[in-house]
Amino acid sequence: MTTDVLPQEAHIGRTALRVTDLEELTNFYRDVVGLSVLRRSDTRSVLGVEGTSLLVLEGDEEALGRHRSGAGLFHNAFRVPSRAALGDALARVREHWRLGGASDHGVSEALYLTDPEGNGIEIYRDYPREDWPRADNGRIRMGTYPLDLGPVEAAAAGDAGFPAGTDVGHVHLEVSSLEAFSDFYVDTLGFEVQTELPAALFAGAGGYHHHLGANTWNHRTRSVSGRGLSWFEVLVPDEASLEAVRERLIASDVSLTETGDGVVVHDPDEIEVRIRVDQSKQ
Repeated sequence: MTTDVLPQEAHIGRTALRVTDLEELTNFYRDVVGLSVLRRSDTRSVLGVEGTSLLVLEGDEEALGRHRSGAGLFHNAFRVPSRAALGDALARVREHWRLGGASDHGVSEALYLTDPEGNGIEIYRDYPREDWPRADNGRIRMGTYPLDLGPVEAAAAGDAGFPAGTDVGHVHLEVSSLEAFSDFYVDTLGFEVQTELPAALFAGAGGYHHHLGANTWNHRTRSVSGRGLSWFEVLVPDEASLEAVRERLIASDVSLTETGDGVVVHDPDEIEVRIRVDQSKQ
């Protein structure tokens, strides 16, 4: 087993947002986005699909808004398994909210919106992997082209929420430095660069077009703080994979905290990353 890159099965697990209006955001991610509420308390909501947690909302009425120059979330990206599911998502957004944009990326077709507290959301479905365009060097070529919403709309099946098979396909971050992002997520954690665009970098495991995106389009200079992204998970398939990540972190002098099922680290912009074994694979 190669120990300097993440295994093919690595992927994003849950993401968490710090929010000031827990009830409003819970209802939004249920009714507009299409997640089910799995657990709820006065301070926390856990939402997901078919019993699998995908999004944690942490209520904090005192949290200040994200500083305009601060790093953090560009968008959480929920990946659905079919165009029909994407069509259903489009119908929900049009009925209950407003669509911010829609794009064909060559590897996927995607819808974009923003939640009531300014957090970006992508809902997308992948094209078959064998159809992803590639450059001469083998890297994936992603682009941004207008998406014809007619076929997406026509494919809708009328389902009220996300179907089984939906997951968090990727997390896209606003960072202060692409070089620092690459040093941490690629050279240390073990993601592999898939695509580079002007002021943006996309990295994935197992040849996926990206599990992580990063950009400096808005010239963020401060660490993450306030409302918005609280943490996200990277899941690996087994203890050996986790130990390989742990060894790379230690070798790179990255401070880490051991938990019962993995480790917690902070990236160069102080974004919390929780790395653990995917228990569904055990």
